[in-house]
Amino acid sequence: MTAIRDRQAGGAAPVGRPAATSGAALQLAMATLGFLVNFWAWALLGPLGPGIKERLGLGFAAQSLLVAVPVIVGSLGRIPVGALTDRYGARVVFPLVTVATIVPVLTLTTVSSYPALIVTGFFLGIGGTAFAVGVPLVSGWYPPARRGFAIGVFGVGMGGTAIANFTTVRLADAYGERAPFLLVAAILAAYAVLSFLLLRDAPGRARPTGSAWQRLAGVARLTVTWQLCFLYAVGFGGFVAFSVYLPAYLSTAYGLSAVDGALRTAGFVVLAVLARPVGGWLSDRLHPVPVLVWCFAGVAGFAVVQAFQPALMPVATVALLGMAVLLGAASGAVFALVGKVAPVDRVGAVTGLVGAAGGLGGFVPPLVMGWVYGLQGSYAIGLMLLSDVALAAAVFTAVKMGGLARRAG
Repeated sequence: MTAIRDRQAGGAAPVGRPAATSGAALQLAMATLGFLVNFWAWALLGPLGPGIKERLGLGFAAQSLLVAVPVIVGSLGRIPVGALTDRYGARVVFPLVTVATIVPVLTLTTVSSYPALIVTGFFLGIGGTAFAVGVPLVSGWYPPARRGFAIGVFGVGMGGTAIANFTTVRLADAYGERAPFLLVAAILAAYAVLSFLLLRDAPGRARPTGSAWQRLAGVARLTVTWQLCFLYAVGFGGFVAFSVYLPAYLSTAYGLSAVDGALRTAGFVVLAVLARPVGGWLSDRLHPVPVLVWCFAGVAGFAVVQAFQPALMPVATVALLGMAVLLGAASGAVFALVGKVAPVDRVGAVTGLVGAAGGLGGFVPPLVMGWVYGLQGSYAIGLMLLSDVALAAAVFTAVKMGGLARRAG
């Protein structure tokens, strides 16, 4: 308990840093834009997966691997990139990540074989690490009382995946297969220049000592790091799982067409993205712990309702969109909690580990749902398992993290 108090004290703004740092809004806007464009690049292969599958004659497993490689690399890559951001600052790391992402995007205009696409997808995963660069940047510019909302606004950048889904296939059909890659590469190049000119690390930023691996090992020894990893794996991982699996679920359970399922999934994603800053704002006003308890409890309730496969309109639509709002708000609240409990000079390293847990957490539910459906011919058990996990997260947050809320009060 003493260690948590020490870390909470360390989360306050350093002496001499003003409560509202001049230029913070510009840095937040630049970080959010960088997150969005890098995530746009990161998600390019997903919409093209079915077309590549048909052109190369791939099986379902091969197509899934092709789409999964950049996601896995982007999730795990947040761990070292977050530590590097602590060491060198976002002003250095953000442009470098963006420039490094341009290379695989341009490579996609020339490669066509499956092995080459897998290798290119591996390096495309670099774009997904931008999340671990932006969170410590935004945390440094905003005081604890406003940090949750600011990080929530930054999280809107995950809407880059929605832009990729809306535009990639349409651009390829209208202007040729290379068009989406050339457009994204040009936008990335423009952002790299802008970020080099405009990004600034927060005044008084603490520079950690030791190597990146030493700092990661130190962060991994903090109990609160793994508590946050679990919470983000449920919150953001649940969002990722639904955004990936919802089209297949709607098609199988309700007989929707691919286009209708994709549009409804897009609505799910947009609501979750918009709810993320709301979760951060509520966390600033109430503290993240009660926000997380109510969000996870609500997800558990909606999942139970959906397990009975009610009519699509209105009950199932309300249940699914309700889960979207609550999972998005929970994702924002988790990183509001990171800003309160993580040591200032280790926010990047903690963000890397927590962000990786969230990204990887999105892969488990779709696998479980598909496996259970294959055995039982029903999604009920899978949705009840989701309810159980969300309820466990609510209880864990209330019991284990509740002390943080009392001390904040």
